[in-house]
Amino acid sequence: MPLKDINDLEKLKKINAALVSRVERSMDQQGNAFSLFQTAISLENRVRTRTEELHSTLRRLEQSNIDLSAAKENAEFANLSKTRFLAAASHDVLQPLNAAHLSVSALAEVQTSDEGRKLVRQVERSLETMEDLLRTLLDISKLDAGVVHPDIGDVSLEALFSSLRSDFQPVAEMKRLSLKFRPVNAVVRSDRTLLRRILQNILSNALGYTRSGGVLVGTRHRGDTIRIDVADTGCGIPEDQREAVFEEFHRGTLPANAGLDGGGLGLGLAIVRRMAGALGHPVTFSSKVGRGTIFHIDVPVGIGAPADAIASATALERSRGYGLFGTKVLLVENDAEVLQAMTFLLERWQCLVRAATSTDDALDLLGDTDWVPDIVIADQHLDGGDLGTATISEVRDYLGRAVPALIVTADSSEAVAKAARADGIELMRKPLKPAQLRALLAHLLA
Repeated sequence: MPLKDINDLEKLKKINAALVSRVERSMDQQGNAFSLFQTAISLENRVRTRTEELHSTLRRLEQSNIDLSAAKENAEFANLSKTRFLAAASHDVLQPLNAAHLSVSALAEVQTSDEGRKLVRQVERSLETMEDLLRTLLDISKLDAGVVHPDIGDVSLEALFSSLRSDFQPVAEMKRLSLKFRPVNAVVRSDRTLLRRILQNILSNALGYTRSGGVLVGTRHRGDTIRIDVADTGCGIPEDQREAVFEEFHRGTLPANAGLDGGGLGLGLAIVRRMAGALGHPVTFSSKVGRGTIFHIDVPVGIGAPADAIASATALERSRGYGLFGTKVLLVENDAEVLQAMTFLLERWQCLVRAATSTDDALDLLGDTDWVPDIVIADQHLDGGDLGTATISEVRDYLGRAVPALIVTADSSEAVAKAARADGIELMRKPLKPAQLRALLAHLLA
């Protein structure tokens, strides 16, 4: 209907209101659409910004991974370098220490005055302290580098306890303490050398921190494991030191009236924790201040009884009193100082010594048909790249018999030990304890 035909004013108002309302709705819709458009643009910008931040973070993470990988490679290379250094240090540093041990032992043989013997004992104690520190630091470094691989087998606890009793009984008697090992007919699965070192360190601490009473070593069966207990009546470990005792160079705090010096370098239990970790033998302890401490080592039960190990230990104990008079010794050693000291010591024991520095030298000495060695003592690393185990094998082939033989070396690697065992050769580590050397020689010749 044309507007000119509308005469009703109210109708005109309604039509106007409807038109205005339609226009307003249209403007609102446009405004909402524009607002949504702006919101979309804002969101897109935020998404773009966040995406760029995420890409940047991923790039930084990727670079961090590259840096970590490089750091890991550097750490592994450093560990390898440290291992090689330790192997060299073990040989090069222990060689002169071994020569000093042998020379001092030979010097003790010729002392006639009390003052001279006293000075010799002081030098021996200093050398032993130096050796203990060096060996312990080397052991800690090797354990941390992960290059110690346990040689697991059946270990007779009775034979092990007998060996420890022999070593520590004089220490206990000197301090007027009792040292008792309960009889045990048990076999465990472990590395004999590492297990012995664990017990040796715990026993040394127990005797060092005990003023009166003593130390008792016993065992208890606990299912598939055997728990070895080392109990002392010492000063005990305070609650706030129970974790710290396993740290390097930590020495227990002694009561003012304890009358003890504790001794040691504070490395014994640090070695215990590392070796026990390498073996998988849990080590725990309970302690009461002023009453004592009990250390517990849980070791798996063994498979069978190592009768040969028990017999060997018994035979070694029996042989300690045997003499070496007139024993013909073929000594193969390329270090001049060690060769001189070892020769002098063996001759003081009334042995007849012929010395060589290589396999060819040793075979040349055998050309004299009137002189056949009773035993061969050889270093593992000789002149010209020769190995002592190979030298002994060639000497045996030349003589046509398995002459008793001993490898004396500062090389602590398992490869040397396996090579010696495979050829039925005894092994001793440098620096040598002359008394142990003499006992082993007597045992091999018995």
